Amino acid sequence: MSRRTAAAVVRRLLLSARYEVLPTDAIEGVVTASLPAGRTITVTASPAKGLERTVDLSIRLAGHGYDVVPHLAARMVSSRAELADITGRLKAAGIEKVFVPAGDAEKPGAFPGALELLEALVDLGDPFRHVGVAGYPEDHPTIIHDRLVQAMWDKRHHATEIVSNLTFDDRALTDWVRRVRARGVTTPILVGLPGPVERTKLLSMATKIGVGESTRFLAKNKGMFARIAAPGGYSPERFLTRAAPGLDGAEAAVAGLHLFTFNQVAETEAWRRDLLARLGGDPL
Repeated sequence: MSRRTAAAVVRRLLLSARYEVLPTDAIEGVVTASLPAGRTITVTASPAKGLERTVDLSIRLAGHGYDVVPHLAARMVSSRAELADITGRLKAAGIEKVFVPAGDAEKPGAFPGALELLEALVDLGDPFRHVGVAGYPEDHPTIIHDRLVQAMWDKRHHATEIVSNLTFDDRALTDWVRRVRARGVTTPILVGLPGPVERTKLLSMATKIGVGESTRFLAKNKGMFARIAAPGGYSPERFLTRAAPGLDGAEAAVAGLHLFTFNQVAETEAWRRDLLARLGGDPL
């Protein structure tokens, strides 16, 4: 792939980016100060903070005019009644999208995994127009690979998009996209991409928020964190440029980026706008 073609792929993905945030006390103000209304914001779910924080922040951000995607972590939902209540509140706020991971709660409630919650949403009348599920370019620390592949296959009928999990290995990402398509899964993919992560802020945020997924992930993937920590070890621009050949074309069906901001929203958006300007795209 030529440099010009790779740049066109990167530009297209940057223009279809959404921003993942953690539900801290200050993040509402950070988002409204950093991003215009209409942008897509996803709100994570943390066992330490509780699902209510995710739902409440999602409703408030929707009130500011953002396109909000709350994470409904299946293992954090205590009962079908709670799911119905959450669904009703989100719908009343005009929220039409959700992301359904299994979640990291050690003791699940009514739903042991994402598939069970997805099936329960069907019983509730499929209340959301868009439903995202997780994909794993690299092995999950607590789930064996064959189970990950089978889970994605099982969930394909419920999902309108697949969001790839955190990875700093561009070849692992493009190999995974190829394997997903070879298996016959045609659901559009959003590439999960860390922005220009500053390592001390990343660790500080993971500790402060108490996100089990983040802290366990970093603890069990020391080699991956070493890539962040090493000088010049990770560049989102270089990552995307290298991955571009495997993310191009109708057969890949890669629809955009899911930016892991770790609440560095202003920094992530400044990086996106700067790169777009350098690539010749509309930075807005």
